[in-house]
Amino acid sequence: MLKAPYVVTGASRGLGRAIARNLAECGHPIIAISRDAVSLGLAGAEFADIQADSITITCDLADRADIAAAAEQIKAKTGWIAGIIHNAGIISPIKSIAEVDRANWARNIQINLVGVQDLTNRLMPVLGGEKQTRITTISSGASLRAISGWSAYCVAKAGLDMWAKCMAEEGAENNISAISIAPGIVDTDMQKTIRSSNEDDFPDYETFVELHKDGQLVNPKLVAGQLGPLITGHSMEQSGMRFDVREL
Repeated sequence: MLKAPYVVTGASRGLGRAIARNLAECGHPIIAISRDAVSLGLAGAEFADIQADSITITCDLADRADIAAAAEQIKAKTGWIAGIIHNAGIISPIKSIAEVDRANWARNIQINLVGVQDLTNRLMPVLGGEKQTRITTISSGASLRAISGWSAYCVAKAGLDMWAKCMAEEGAENNISAISIAPGIVDTDMQKTIRSSNEDDFPDYETFVELHKDGQLVNPKLVAGQLGPLITGHSMEQSGMRFDVREL
């Protein structure tokens, strides 16, 4: 049985991979989750080199059956989870509310928000109790500001901030805390997706292209290091709060 693992979604690349590696380097076994089996295998080998008990689970958060199966695998591996980092997310579809495909819009909400609730709900038997379980959701500036073309992402991230507050409120009696953290503009595949979008669908396109050209995107490893103390050490008194990495 794994002792005090951290579950990290979207752990195969970018910020999720950097967070998982940072946690492993701090002595925590990692349960790494991603839909990309190939990238996850490479990342999992990296985590296992640091913490031998680390494992990987392939799971598409758009698929509720996958989530159910992943939760059962996790519960079979451990009797208690030290923390969950809900990092997995997608920016697509980038399209106006009037023109966006309904199914694609709903898929964004499923992955970015509903999947968070589904996975956490299924893991409740191994959360909290005598020791605090710390849940961290990765937020965004888009949770506070409407961005044209990003309606699904903005709505999902705003919902995720409130979800963390609700989790904090309801989890307190069982020693479960929840916070949300906006990581800033991180150099990840999501930024590549934004830069490859259609300018007609995304009025702020040039802004994000310039951010990349000017070298203003932050290295995921740097961000993971900044987030680490909050992920592993936030108190019950801080539960329900939203943080911004640029203010840490």
